[in-house]
Formats: sequence, structure tokens, C-alpha cells
Amino acid sequence: MKYFLQVLFFALSFNAFAEAPIILNKNLKTPPPRIIRTCCSFGADVKVAGIPFLKITEITEVSKIGAHKFLGAKEENNGIVYTQNGGFIDLGHLRDIADFTGYLYSYIQSEKENENFSLKLGNEAGMKTVLFKIDADISNYDAAQLAGKIAYDLSVWHEISTYYGASYIPMVPERYSSFSLEDAYSNLLGVHLGIKSLLSDKPFEESMTDLISETLEKLEVVPSREDTYDAMIAVRDIWWSGKAKLPSRKVLIKRQFEVYGKVLPLLVDETRFEYANQNGLVVPHETSTQQDINALYSLNIKPNYKIPYDKIFGDVSKEKVITQLDFPALIAYAKEDSEKDLLENYKK
Repeated sequence: MKYFLQVLFFALSFNAFAEAPIILNKNLKTPPPRIIRTCCSFGADVKVAGIPFLKITEITEVSKIGAHKFLGAKEENNGIVYTQNGGFIDLGHLRDIADFTGYLYSYIQSEKENENFSLKLGNEAGMKTVLFKIDADISNYDAAQLAGKIAYDLSVWHEISTYYGASYIPMVPERYSSFSLEDAYSNLLGVHLGIKSLLSDKPFEESMTDLISETLEKLEVVPSREDTYDAMIAVRDIWWSGKAKLPSRKVLIKRQFEVYGKVLPLLVDETRFEYANQNGLVVPHETSTQQDINALYSLNIKPNYKIPYDKIFGDVSKEKVITQLDFPALIAYAKEDSEKDLLENYKK
């Protein structure tokens, strides 16, 4: 279990200073780590297998949230908060995807004069490479939208790959958090705030700090840690199991597989648990000229054995390559598998 504890508590902290619209990076060809801030397991007082005295509660409160630092800093005081209009929000996820949006934007701006350039993004259940297909005169707005879409796709691939068995630390499965109810909305909110910060006239970090505060206020974040804790307890044994122990995949009872198009937050109250359409977020999908944003890039992944490629796409003789256009099929298969899993658990 020592490896599992490393996943929970090891945080990567870096410092950088950036002015909009370009985030400066000494080596843009070396992307940030896929997981910048290690956060968070959904639930409250969740037990850990093999360690009877340990219970995990990774929540925070609005008064403790610090200024945003590009690629992270402990002073950010990340964790999960509950908002009355946006559901549970994982601030670590939000900040990670905002920063990755900023990094990709910087990379696009630095390479756009080159025809058909690419970017290698490492191995996560397969080698990931982005192939860009853009014109040198791409606008700042379209470059930001493109960066946000790719960053979001990468967050979705993380959910897909961990569902099928990929993990940050060997022998420590992460399916317990795959497609968790706060993930997609938190990630997409990070994309939206990252794009706004890139296109603002403020430094990126300052803009992100202001936007996080303004957005949480708009979404009516609950004031205290205890309020978020109470919201978590209200959905115990409904959305997450109070009996299962980390890293069991049974910790999550409900998962959100609807992660494209318009992503809706799931709200808690005493009489209903439902998606809220009013504060839904749209995944970037077109440029300023209404061109399909998928036409500007291809996220190519050569899947390893963990991804059931043949079962989903059929046994083909050609080289197996997955792109962002294949993600819906992978998600649909995972959803069907999850429903079968829940049914089997119910029968037991």
C-alpha cells in the first residue's frame, strides 16, 4: 500500500510566471506531467485497504483557496468544494487542465509557422501524439479554443485509460476514480477559465486567480469545509460507497460517462439528485469561422494491451491507432461494462 499512499500524497510543485497571451516555458517541446496536482478521491472518510486507521477526506473550503500558480504550488490549497449550482468541483483538476490549456496554447503559437507540426505527450495506456493541421495565421481565439479542446481530450483519455486499467503508479489501479462525478465538469471548467485567462489582458496566473474566485461565487460555493463534507455524506451509498475501501473500483457507485457536447453538473439536495442544465458547459467544438475544431488536429494514441481495441472496433489487420473521434465508442463500452458491474454487485 505504500505505492497507493504515494499516489494520494505526492504532489508535484513547480513555479512559473506568465503574461497573457503567451505562457513562457524554457522547453515547450517537453510537456508538463500528465498529473500536475494529485487530487482528489471522491467521498469523505473513505477507508484504505490494509491501513485500518487511515481515512481519506480530500476537501477544502473557499476561505483557504490560494492564488493560482502555473503548474502548481502547495499554497493553492486544492481539494474538492461543493457549489449549489455547479455540484462538486475538484480544484486540482480545474487548475491542471487550465494550465495544460495554457501550455498547449504556447506550443501552438511557437510552432504555427511550421507546416504539419506535432507534439509527443508520453505514454498512458499507449503512446500519445498530437498532429496539428493549422494555418500560420490562426487567430489567438482559435488557438486558445484548439488548446482547450486538446487539453480536454487528454483529460477524457485519462478517464478512459484508467477505467481500462492504466495507472500512474504500477500495481495501483485507478479505476476507483475513473469517470468520477466531479471530474468532467471540473476539467471542462478549467478549460473555460484557461481560455478566458489566455485571452485576457492580465497575466495568466492573476487572471486565473480572479476567475476561480468569481466563478465559485457565481456557482454559490458553500462557505465551509463542513458544508462540503455534509454534501458528501448526503450522497454516501448513493454516489459512492461508505463500505468499499480504496483502491477498490467499488468505491464509486455512480459515474458520469456523458462527457462530450454539453457537460452538466450533478447537484445534491435533500429530495433529488439531478443534473443541472442551467450551468452546463459546452466542450469547444468549432473555430471563429464555424469550422469543426477536430479538423485542426488529431490526437493519435497507439493503445497497449489494456485497451480492448478488438472488442470495440473489431479485429483489424492494420496498425491500431485511436484518435479523439474514437473516444465516444470507448466510453460507451465502458458505460455498458460499468452497468453490468453494478448489476452483479447488486445481485450479491
